[in-house]
Amino acid sequence: MLLLQILALCHISLGQQLNLYWIHKIGVLAALITTVSGVVSISDVWGDEWDIILISLQSTGPFLHIGALAAVTALGWLVAGHVIRAGRTKFHMIVLLVYLSVLLVLYMVPLAITSPCIMDRNSLKPRPDVIGRRGAPMLAPENTLMSFNKALQQGVSSLEADVSVSLDGVPFLMRDRTLRRTTNIAKVFPDKQHEDASLFNWTEIRSLNAGQWFLESDPYWTVGSLTGRERNRMGNLTVCSLVEMLRLTARANRSALLNLHRPPPEHPHYKTWIMDTLWAVQRSGISQKRVTWTPDTDRGRVRGLQQTSLEKLSVEEFRHRGISSLTLRYSQASNKDIQDFLVNNMSVMVYPVNEPWLYSVLWCSGVPSVSSDAPQVLRKVPYPIWLMSPYEYCLVWITSDLVSIAIVTGIFIFQKWRMSGMQNYNPEQIMLSAVTRRPSRDVNIMKEKLIFSEVSNGVTNTDEHLYPENGYDIGQYK
Repeated sequence: MLLLQILALCHISLGQQLNLYWIHKIGVLAALITTVSGVVSISDVWGDEWDIILISLQSTGPFLHIGALAAVTALGWLVAGHVIRAGRTKFHMIVLLVYLSVLLVLYMVPLAITSPCIMDRNSLKPRPDVIGRRGAPMLAPENTLMSFNKALQQGVSSLEADVSVSLDGVPFLMRDRTLRRTTNIAKVFPDKQHEDASLFNWTEIRSLNAGQWFLESDPYWTVGSLTGRERNRMGNLTVCSLVEMLRLTARANRSALLNLHRPPPEHPHYKTWIMDTLWAVQRSGISQKRVTWTPDTDRGRVRGLQQTSLEKLSVEEFRHRGISSLTLRYSQASNKDIQDFLVNNMSVMVYPVNEPWLYSVLWCSGVPSVSSDAPQVLRKVPYPIWLMSPYEYCLVWITSDLVSIAIVTGIFIFQKWRMSGMQNYNPEQIMLSAVTRRPSRDVNIMKEKLIFSEVSNGVTNTDEHLYPENGYDIGQYK
């Protein structure tokens, strides 16, 4: 598809006809159908992820604008050659008008581009803290002690974990509702592998292997970087309890963020799951001020813990509920909302943030902290990827527009001069120009010259063929 487009542009730039065979048309149609089907499928499966496109424009918008301006400016060579060659017909005047309209829109696009990274450098807030989301799940199995240790080695400020409660009331760490993905339950308890993880007692859960799946599947292609000792340790990992994780957090002088899963109604601790979790917090010895609570239920029982919400509410409602921080998915964290919450002394944490460009955009927005599956990646971002003052951006904008105007003007002048002085005429160029409804005077002249040239060449070749042996030079009698 791309090759055909490149070849088509080359043909048009040289004034050649486009002779498309049936295989070309089928290829273009197949590529179009595949693209449309892919977009529909992606939208159906990951419809929520379309928001990332709008967010990415905050980071790439200024550079995409310059790239688009360069491409359309270069396209002026083809437009100018085609319009000048064909003459002032209605169709080609429309083509010229459309081209100039697109250029004008591109010249004005920066008025609509907004990015938090277009700001004064002195206004840049401190680097956002990085929270290890389930530890460092790209380096070690999620929600295991090894994963949390890896995250601490990457300098995270807090550890985030998913908490479930076992059948006998022991809080343990598990992201999924079942144990199938991250343990070997299919081998140990094959008949119970589809049951809810909270319907197993702690002894059964503790007997499962929680690291071998990572070594076998290598989900992030990081197993190859492990040492032999780390492989052996990972192969013997077990499911981590909440107490173990909190004790590690306390020893490292870090904070903890807990995402709790309420057990199903038939669970014996369905009504006491919050108290079971609080009891585990107290047993670990960590200060309650270092533990952040996310569930919106029964907040009155956990007033000693830090309160955060996963729901975007008004500032007044947050104050009424005693909530001092907000945890937002990156698709919900608009720059305006972030600024409004920060002005009202509400802390904002955004998740999941795994890419440097997204981390840079949120840094420029003033976000205090982010939750990441890749703390080892964000650790290598000591400064926003790009930062530009409004004055610098205006200078780049105006300069690029002026350069584009100068280049386009020069292209049209040069093409006009080149076409007016053209002495050699290409039959395919004549055919391309002849498709217009009213051939111009230049087209008629080109046709006449081509006909007379062909007639003259035909007569000369015939004479030379009829009298090759007489030795007479026909030219000397002319």
